[in-house]
Amino acid sequence: MKAHILVVDDDPRITDLVRRILAYEGYSVAIASSGNDALTRTLEHPPDLIVLDIMLPGLDGLEVARRLRAAGDNVPILMLTARDAVTDRVEGLETGADDYLVKPFAPEELLARVKALLRRNQEEVLRYVDVELDTGTRIAHRGAREIELSPTEYELLLLFMKRPRQVLTRDIILDRVWGIDFEGSSNVLEVYVSYLRTKLEAGGEPRLIHTVRGVGYVFKE
Repeated sequence: MKAHILVVDDDPRITDLVRRILAYEGYSVAIASSGNDALTRTLEHPPDLIVLDIMLPGLDGLEVARRLRAAGDNVPILMLTARDAVTDRVEGLETGADDYLVKPFAPEELLARVKALLRRNQEEVLRYVDVELDTGTRIAHRGAREIELSPTEYELLLLFMKRPRQVLTRDIILDRVWGIDFEGSSNVLEVYVSYLRTKLEAGGEPRLIHTVRGVGYVFKE
């Protein structure tokens, strides 16, 4: 599953440059030109990483980062800005950014930092309620019980674990787990949700994957 990256900057020259650099490496790229637009796009199509400028119209990048972290969203954030004072870098990191890159930048440095953040995010242990998912070993546990997952079940649980309490539409899930060009059975999502529910609830545990009728699913207590 290729990573989806949201680039947030109000300078079209920067967004075009970053889009081309990332797209050439095979990443899926979306663009937002304001802080409010960034928050909306993050909800509509959750990214794997955000490249976020500080100086934005409306909500600035620092406030966007604060709101995402306050909402429990741990998506990696790479701050991209022309401000290079130490106090600016510290403030950016304290709001929840994971790394900081000053303009102008070399394409190679941008890619190196993006790859490092994505790699770091892929090798972690995610926890929600009593479910634990080790993204390095791809092993899941519910309490002390180990759960064996197929590759597709793993990708589906990974998406839910990264976005707890967020309603995910069928289109978002199909795009992120099966790919935007998926042409398989129309009920494949329902089938795999059923598989995953069975494994998560095999010990009589409460349901965590809930259907939002006419919309999609939400992973919550």
